Amino acid sequence: MRDILNDIETGEFVSDPDPTKRAQNQMRTPLPKRFYKEVSLADSDQGVAIHLDGRPVRTPGRTIIALPNRSAAELIAEEYAAQAEEVNPATMPLTRLANTAIDGVVNEDEAVLEDILRFASSDLLCYRADSPQRLIDRQNEAWDPVLDWASTALQARFTLAEGVMHVKQSPLAIQALRTHLAHRLGELGQARALRLAALHLMTSLTGSALLAIAVEADAVEPEQAWNAAHVDEDWQIEHWGQDAEAVARRKARHRDFNAAVAILRALRS
Repeated sequence: MRDILNDIETGEFVSDPDPTKRAQNQMRTPLPKRFYKEVSLADSDQGVAIHLDGRPVRTPGRTIIALPNRSAAELIAEEYAAQAEEVNPATMPLTRLANTAIDGVVNEDEAVLEDILRFASSDLLCYRADSPQRLIDRQNEAWDPVLDWASTALQARFTLAEGVMHVKQSPLAIQALRTHLAHRLGELGQARALRLAALHLMTSLTGSALLAIAVEADAVEPEQAWNAAHVDEDWQIEHWGQDAEAVARRKARHRDFNAAVAILRALRS
């Protein structure tokens, strides 16, 4: 299932789920020259399409990219307009997200939803350090409000564990998340597929379905969620430092996370 969601572009650009490795792959392959001058939007039966010199942009599966509203379409149009002499897919996370949703998620929406719920069954926020106390305090401060929101607003109560020993979550908690998402995602179609693709991306980037769901519901600010997902990593950085490759990888992941947030918000317009 996750293969569907790992940037399903094909052809000369070899995909990789890691954004840094994906960028490295693309750097080894000559990028295509920008072949268009004008980027525009056009209404169609399927939604709002992005046109390059009057021709619609298509996914790798040859489906026309048509977004449910102009706000979402404008985000992708801006990515094409921002390309300079070459077209670099690594700098176009929203386009990649749309490709994934249209070519992969539309016909696999239930499987993608199940994958998000599987993340929730072993969610990052439920696994706590047993020492040192300062790290415990940071985890509690960053993660407890999200769990409290899920418990109060969604009636989804999760069990915590220390260390990495797996703890089985209540089926009622997972069902509560399913009910919530069924309401938030809307009817079948491209809008639902885009929301699912964005939520799955946010979940995989943070290791937490609860953080992704809370951001989508405006219960947590995106930057707050991003920082919460990196409490452990930041603790390690403080004590051991970090290298340039790790910095670049996190920056690329943060960009993709923000792209997913942007498309979720645009779909509400």
